[in-house]
Amino acid sequence: MKAGIIAYKIAAHAADIARHRPGARDRDDELSRARYRFDWNRQFELSLDPETARAMHDETLPEDGFKDAHFCSMCGSQVCSMNISAKVETFTAEEGAEAANGTAPERLVGISGDD
Repeated sequence: MKAGIIAYKIAAHAADIARHRPGARDRDDELSRARYRFDWNRQFELSLDPETARAMHDETLPEDGFKDAHFCSMCGSQVCSMNISAKVETFTAEEGAEAANGTAPERLVGISGDD
């Protein structure tokens, strides 16, 4: 019965999104932000079935320390696309700031987006 209720919730949510109902995507957007921040507890809270979401996570990463991990068990820490994206974003922001304030490393001096 629980699986049927979850399926119903998913179908109703998909219909709300398809009909462009105001606020229909709010939960999805917040879940995406939590996923990007690796905020596992917030992801569990926002899921349609928090207990199952937490149980599935804990099957592979049961220790409490993994609730703060910046990766999941699917890819691991070395090839996590979300982790790599965050690192690239941080790196480019730092490099851009250095270029803007004139403290860029020598390898970046003279490089511009106007080329």
